[in-house]
Amino acid sequence: MSEAPFTEQDWRRFLTSVGEDPTRTGLLETPSRVSKAWKHWTAGYAQDPAQCLKVFEDGAEEYNELIVVRNIPVYSHCEHHLAPFFGKATIGYVPNGKIVGLSKLTRLVDCYAKRLQVQERLTIQIANALLTHLQPKAVGVVIRCRHLCMESRGIRTQGEETVTSAMLGELLNNQALRAEFFALAREA
Repeated sequence: MSEAPFTEQDWRRFLTSVGEDPTRTGLLETPSRVSKAWKHWTAGYAQDPAQCLKVFEDGAEEYNELIVVRNIPVYSHCEHHLAPFFGKATIGYVPNGKIVGLSKLTRLVDCYAKRLQVQERLTIQIANALLTHLQPKAVGVVIRCRHLCMESRGIRTQGEETVTSAMLGELLNNQALRAEFFALAREA
């Protein structure tokens, strides 16, 4: 997205529609701030997941075990209420002659999280992108998030976590590898 999804005037109208006075001192800069914030929160639409992943052949020639990165921050907005959801992702893969820069896994999560999402789609998008662009033997993704649409409205249950997972390649049917991934992905 090259421009903010809503203009400052749109946000002034929003403030008025909820009963606020957008000319009140504390709200004068709010339309500008919110417009910039939504531009940041939706920056993933302008990103190419392939560009997020830097693939290396050097260093992976003989490595054939799981590589797991845990506690990758997830900040997104649910497409149903535009409410934030947030938590942590764990990504693991078994290389097939190539590895990816570890920080690039965080960039990949961020690329998809900075779009309006549901957690289930976010999980499989990350797994599919890694499988497509790295072509590993196996990919596993686990995401644990709290959803403000559940915590602050409706049922209002605080602290519940939604956990989603995606297993591709050898992680689908290799029970020993699957168990190892889930053991490494588990919170300590």
